[in-house]
Amino acid sequence: MGQALDIKRKAVVFDLDGTLIDSAPDIAAAVNRVMADLEKPELPVEYIEGFIGDGSRSMLKRIFNDQGLKLGDAELSKRLSDYMEYYAQAPANRTAFFDHVREDIQALHAAGVKLGVCTNKPHMLTGLVLKELGIAQFFSCVLGADAKAVRSRKPDASHLLAVVAGMGESAENTLYVGDTEVDRTTAHNAKIPFFIVKWGGGRFLESGMDIRIDRLADLLAYASGSGKKDDSV
Repeated sequence: MGQALDIKRKAVVFDLDGTLIDSAPDIAAAVNRVMADLEKPELPVEYIEGFIGDGSRSMLKRIFNDQGLKLGDAELSKRLSDYMEYYAQAPANRTAFFDHVREDIQALHAAGVKLGVCTNKPHMLTGLVLKELGIAQFFSCVLGADAKAVRSRKPDASHLLAVVAGMGESAENTLYVGDTEVDRTTAHNAKIPFFIVKWGGGRFLESGMDIRIDRLADLLAYASGSGKKDDSV
């Protein structure tokens, strides 16, 4: 059972990949174009999905290492640039919202809750994806890992706190929602309550002292200040 919180928060910040959207197919398509350039076989989406969450450079480096490809920093930077170019050409062709996410984002926005995105995805790609999916207008602040306002990417608290500041809010008024251990550590470092989704990487993440939600609309209880127990874990 998760903890009960007696809080009133005016803002909610979300992780992106694995929390709001299933972007693994489009990420995998871009990665596999890089692998083709290296004359290496295509990798399954499910395999690539296991490397998502710690930023694009880290993802590629870990995949290359796992595949026995030892690339120097200059070569890795070149392949990262190629990856971003390939991804930007088709940022949301096969990307989909998780169940109820789009309608719940709209409901939270309509209720007056400020919304933001804190993601280790490159900032340029994040903007493209949100625009392609038609939800960019619902967020007060969106910062990818390489945004100018970000001093260090997640799990450094400064990344999340930069989003909070960009929303014109404070940590005391904010919740963070994600699906990975990186997201959890980021929230804890920023001293912001962490909520875990039941999909994406969240299905493998133990709740511990944090709160698991069935859908994003559950956050309305916390945004309104009523708080609630999570009896589903």
